Amino acid sequence: MAEITIPAHLLPNDGRFGCGPSKVRGEQLDFLASIQPRVLGTSHRQAPVKDLVGSVRAGLAELFRAPEGYEILLANGGATSFWDSAVHSLIETRSQHLAFGEFGAKFGTAASRAPWLEAPDIREAPAGSRSEAEAVAGVDVYAYPHNETSTGVMAEVRRVHGDPGALTVVDATSGAGGLDFDASEIDAYYFSPQKNFASDGGLWFALVSPAAIERIERIAASDRYIPDTLSLAGAVTNSRLNQTLNTPALATIALMDEQVRWINGQGGLSWAAARTAESAAVLYDWAERSTVATPFVENPAHRSNVVVTIDFDESIDASAISKALRANGVVDTEPYRKLGRNQLRIATFTAIDPDDVRTLTGCIDYVLERL
Repeated sequence: MAEITIPAHLLPNDGRFGCGPSKVRGEQLDFLASIQPRVLGTSHRQAPVKDLVGSVRAGLAELFRAPEGYEILLANGGATSFWDSAVHSLIETRSQHLAFGEFGAKFGTAASRAPWLEAPDIREAPAGSRSEAEAVAGVDVYAYPHNETSTGVMAEVRRVHGDPGALTVVDATSGAGGLDFDASEIDAYYFSPQKNFASDGGLWFALVSPAAIERIERIAASDRYIPDTLSLAGAVTNSRLNQTLNTPALATIALMDEQVRWINGQGGLSWAAARTAESAAVLYDWAERSTVATPFVENPAHRSNVVVTIDFDESIDASAISKALRANGVVDTEPYRKLGRNQLRIATFTAIDPDDVRTLTGCIDYVLERL
């Protein structure tokens, strides 16, 4: 492929469109620098660090419009760690999982491997579509992603009204902070901070209901073996003290604190959701008008507003587009590796300026004309 140079006036101001780790705003780095040496390099059991953790927890509760009694938890590890924690500490007997992409399926797999649980009810859908939850007798946890990062499919956050006491648990890793939802519809809304919160990995956060906390504490009091690092009861205890079991990544918390403060200052979750929807609409409209591209997710109601996937005609090599973009500083538009499709996957997270997304479509057109 001949080298393609995109004119500077066509390039976005910021060329980062990765689905995680994602674009970090300069203001976040400024805040990180401002807490040196008061916070960085100090004990995470002391007031400066605990105050920072408390600021993030309070900011998230405000952002999510947390109902009375709901709490923000955090612990070491990412969403994968939360799946294992839920298998040990939240699922009582049997769970139902919606698998319409890589990450929903992984939670179901984790539950299926736990010998103390009954086999989960896993409801699969082909990539690019969505399965739906259904109340089933004996299921005490209903789990699904708010947004499937691998495929660009988005689900509505709705409580499943199954057996009395059944919990609704939502994987919000790529949705939290960029998609609006009603917190009263969930019992656990968990996520890692490297998507809309423009931070690094290594921690998980969760908004949890009183019912979820009661379940966590009841299982912890049973004879089930729960490793300390996977104990949600331990996460409850430590979170209330504004700390984690093990030393947390302080830079991750600081970057997130500034991002949460920024989103709340701009208008909160409704503002963030409108911003990501604007960016996503730019890309979907462009793909609908294109003669060589189409949205991968056929049903418009299922299309994500934070992860946009666009398929290309077989006459076009999408990898050549992403390579040309990368050579010009427009990066991380490649598809999810395991999906194996001829497509671009573009994040439209809250930190990404909609005007940069508009400019991106012009860059793609420029490359297409020269391939």
